[in-house]
Amino acid sequence: MIKLTQHSLDKIEELLTVAGYKVRNEKGNFKSGSCVIESSKMIVLNKFAPVEAKVGYLVEAVQNLELDESLFDEKNLKLLQEIRQTEIKFSAEA
Repeated sequence: MIKLTQHSLDKIEELLTVAGYKVRNEKGNFKSGSCVIESSKMIVLNKFAPVEAKVGYLVEAVQNLELDESLFDEKNLKLLQEIRQTEIKFSAEA
């Protein structure tokens, strides 16, 4: 299980960076979640979302992406495996 902490957020962002993705925290007209821009390998997170939500959004993004495992060292492969086994549930927004 991935802990919903800043440390986990940093580790997942590092994993995505190694895979060739950019993770940006931006404000915009989206209420929550992340946006994966496929052609530019960019993931945009809501700047104002809490850390716990950002971790959840990145876990969901990683689970939906086809990442080249040959790019990762043993530490990142272990993290990737942990992410793929994690189940994230989002509460309904009011």
